[in-house]
Amino acid sequence: MKKIIISIFLLTSIALAQNSAKYFIYFTDKGMDKTTQLSKNSTEYVQAVNSLSERSIKRRIKSMGSNYITYGDIPVSENYVSKIKNSGAKIVWKLKWFNAVSAILTSEQLKEISKYDFVEKIEKVKKLKHKKEKTKEAKLEKVNHTDNAKYQFNYGPSLTQYELSDIPIIHDAGFSGKGVLIGMLDAGFAWKTHKALQNRNVLAERDFVYGGSDTDDGDASHGTATFSLIGGFDEGNIVAPAFNADYVLAKTEDIRSETHLEEDNYAAALEWMDSIGVDITTTSLGYNTFDDGEGDYTYADMDGKTTIVTQASELAFSRGILTVNSAGNEGSNSWKYITAPSDGFNTICVGSVTSNRVLSSFSSVGPSYDGRIKPEIVAQGSSCYHAEVSKNNYGYGSGTSYSCPISAGITAQLLSAYPYLSNKQMRSIIIEACDSTESPNNQYGYGLLSAKSALEFPNIKLPNKSAGEQVPLINRLFIDSNGIEKDSVFLLYTIKSQVGSSRQKMINNGNDIYSAPYYGAIGDTINFWFEYLTSSSALIRSPLVGSYSVVNGKTDVTLGTNGGGVDPIPIPDNFELGQNYPNPFNPLTHFVLSVPQANFITINIYNVLGEKVKTLASKNFAAGNHKFSWNGSNDFGGKVASGVYIYTAISKSNFQSKKLLYLK
Repeated sequence: MKKIIISIFLLTSIALAQNSAKYFIYFTDKGMDKTTQLSKNSTEYVQAVNSLSERSIKRRIKSMGSNYITYGDIPVSENYVSKIKNSGAKIVWKLKWFNAVSAILTSEQLKEISKYDFVEKIEKVKKLKHKKEKTKEAKLEKVNHTDNAKYQFNYGPSLTQYELSDIPIIHDAGFSGKGVLIGMLDAGFAWKTHKALQNRNVLAERDFVYGGSDTDDGDASHGTATFSLIGGFDEGNIVAPAFNADYVLAKTEDIRSETHLEEDNYAAALEWMDSIGVDITTTSLGYNTFDDGEGDYTYADMDGKTTIVTQASELAFSRGILTVNSAGNEGSNSWKYITAPSDGFNTICVGSVTSNRVLSSFSSVGPSYDGRIKPEIVAQGSSCYHAEVSKNNYGYGSGTSYSCPISAGITAQLLSAYPYLSNKQMRSIIIEACDSTESPNNQYGYGLLSAKSALEFPNIKLPNKSAGEQVPLINRLFIDSNGIEKDSVFLLYTIKSQVGSSRQKMINNGNDIYSAPYYGAIGDTINFWFEYLTSSSALIRSPLVGSYSVVNGKTDVTLGTNGGGVDPIPIPDNFELGQNYPNPFNPLTHFVLSVPQANFITINIYNVLGEKVKTLASKNFAAGNHKFSWNGSNDFGGKVASGVYIYTAISKSNFQSKKLLYLK
């Protein structure tokens, strides 16, 4: 008799499961007047504050100011939750940012709950498919070996992928993510058993699929690989950019049958990470299709505001978290475009290049559906050397899943050097630190990200009046292979509303980060540049031409050097086309054109057969010095060969040409 009862119970449970699904239930409000709840004395407001760690509050204040609690942070109404539970529905997640819960409902419960007056709408929770990258068998001969001996650490076969973005240089400068808390969302992490990861400082981990605090209870191969690429440390094999950072790990992907993510898991994981206080999240997951019967997203939904995962990523950014996401691996198939949540307005979307800086064939491209540049940045994602879950092994893998953690690791190096930076400042600097900022496109975005360029890009620290600070500071790391005379670094700046320039000595605060104040009225445009002496007494100006600009009272710094960025130093006397540098080069080189008076000028690149390879500019130029760059790997159908090329500058009254040497 007992067996029959058990059999009937199991059959009933199976039938119930087949008749149920997971839904988002959105509420009309949070149980009372919005203004009352946001009063700092209300129970709900205090509850919202208490749900955040001290670290989370500090991060929020840095980006949001004193009003760091929003209506979205007020908990969902427990009265509403109780009524949902009383219907027999099973609550899965309470999502305060969305003012919703996810719950498992039968068709009867769905019909009943939809009648509740506090329910705004009900939508099915979708299961998003994710195509995992294929990991290649480790073969060390695939790595383009370069000189490990010139750096502090032995990177082994991982050197190529990190040197491409200048990461070892920044390690040598002393920045490896210390003090930064990074959140990772993936399908699981075998971090406790792999020698590259077992000494990482993981502050918390949580399984949002099965429950519990163990993220290594299934197929952890993908998460282990991505974790090793941002935080791994095993000299002779892998030395990742942010090996000294702290980590929070979330298992959000379900690897049963085909790999997929349920949207509510992702949203719940980001709310949890926010409460702990993460500074940066990195997600090597991209989604555009669903399990059968779920209903796919379309390209029109890649608009920065439609998918739940994109909304969650943007809500995290609005609370001071820098969100970094892989572009997706759809470049060589019919979809081809970026995937969610990398379509977000503020989410940094990362594409992939090879070790030769050529766009990986699989790397998803932009634009977003509403026309924004996507991806924002690229890093190496082809043939990346990473940890594998079994027996401390290593292997090679390709995908934007691998370029993403490398890029996120650079953002951690940046924040480690300048802890006061907000996520908005960091996002701006990361874009400015790429090699094609002045000519972005929807394949490479703003270009290949350089850790050296990011940390050397000047940034602004606004005064904390409560701490007695009165003036803003310009801060910058200086790295020069020829050495720098410590007392020779100066900030020079002009104020648009005033005549003349000011010269301010910069103070070395340690690790070759220099600071200097600047003065002016709020709203003044400040144009500035730097000068220093090398150890051999050579005077260096940075930037070589043009200047950085900032509006006093703001933090966004821009660099004007190409075409419109005119040097604030005296106008040159003669028309002159400077020699390119570096020369020979691969694949990027630069040169300066000096223009004594405004003129229409055309700049072209030719091969030795006289065939035009590239027109760099053809327009009116203001008097001044103008900097140009040429990336040989991007032009002539991507088939620019090694050899001698000619670059020319032609105006009505002047013609000059120079030779340059491209070595692949």
